[in-house]
Amino acid sequence: MKKTSATLFSVLVLAGIAHAQTNVISTQMRPVEEAAKVRTIILAGAPDTVNFIPEDGNTYFTRMKAELSAAQGKVHATIALDGELAPVNQIGGLSDLDALLKSLSASREFSPAAVTLGKFGGKNQRFIPLMTNTFQMAANKKALQYLPKGANINALTYDQLTAWGKAMKAATGESKIGFPAGPKGLMHRYFQASFYPSHTGGIVRTFRSADAEKGWASLRELWAYVNPRSTSYGFMEEPLKTGEVWVAFDHTARLLPALMEKPADFVVFPAPAGAKGRGYMPVMVGMSIPKNAPDRAAAERVIDHMTKPATQALLMKEIGFFPVVKANLGTLSPGIQLAADGMNAVFAAKDGVVTQLPVHLGAKSGEFNKVYVDTFTRIVLRKEDIKTVLGEQAKVLNDLVQETGAPCWAPDVSTNGRPCFVD
Repeated sequence: MKKTSATLFSVLVLAGIAHAQTNVISTQMRPVEEAAKVRTIILAGAPDTVNFIPEDGNTYFTRMKAELSAAQGKVHATIALDGELAPVNQIGGLSDLDALLKSLSASREFSPAAVTLGKFGGKNQRFIPLMTNTFQMAANKKALQYLPKGANINALTYDQLTAWGKAMKAATGESKIGFPAGPKGLMHRYFQASFYPSHTGGIVRTFRSADAEKGWASLRELWAYVNPRSTSYGFMEEPLKTGEVWVAFDHTARLLPALMEKPADFVVFPAPAGAKGRGYMPVMVGMSIPKNAPDRAAAERVIDHMTKPATQALLMKEIGFFPVVKANLGTLSPGIQLAADGMNAVFAAKDGVVTQLPVHLGAKSGEFNKVYVDTFTRIVLRKEDIKTVLGEQAKVLNDLVQETGAPCWAPDVSTNGRPCFVD
């Protein structure tokens, strides 16, 4: 009911003031506090009045399809992950932004890698890079005394994480590791960014491999030292701040409030490595203009504002997302600096296995994510037979791949454009 109400509210807001303001739909910066900062701080210097409207990522594609069905839409610009923009691009819903990129590049320097992602493998620019981030881990300094002997926190292995959790539980009587495995958490990204790439070197093709079986067995062992309330956690900031959890995995922006409030209490570090390396997922957020936007010039003005170096610095300081243009960040607060150092450690890991967001599944992305969460529920929480579950869930994955024709993406080995079926 809440999702429906939120969507109806968005429609009503757009219908009432479609032409009075520049309407920006965003799947990012949706939490109430973040959205308030966007409206009052980030957009304060925009040349036009901007109506910033958060949209659930699960309903974003449906919302955009409905928007694009009209001769003239009400949305001027949209902010979303590259994986969320991809299906909109696949149905021809995004404008070419080559001229805008050229104009903006005269006054700011974009990351070349980010610009390339905005082409979706084609010739034309379909989104302007806005900001980037990744997933990492945070630990209360109280936990450091229980690290396994000889362990390097920036080069931790999954076996060492399990030993760490076991030692903390032995000393405190509590399970002090936490994951965002609740309904609003990003547990599916944990499996896609860290667990599967680290243990198997892939995400889809290796889904039911012998390496996957070993990985799931090790996660089941680790879970004995994971706080049971993890299945209700959406954001790891609060459990870290209260001390209910000492060691946690999450998106940097969802760890940031704890780091900013108590920077002296925490350390941050990359997720553990498995047999195939240390999986990580760069998160790219872009801004696009729908094909039927009511006022392209207004859309371009808000994109110009959001990608100015000064605004990029604000996004980092206020929201915790990192710039995609060269910007003078000045003196960062201790919490932001901590998050930035952690992100740099993730990207600098010598055994890193880079993982892309799923970008070829269109409207089926939600169902794809659900496969990994369902597999976790059955294997780890319900303790069902690992091989049986992987076999059954592989069929679900293959059906989705068959329906969408999705080719492989990193780190899965390429199938040269053919559908990326489970091996």
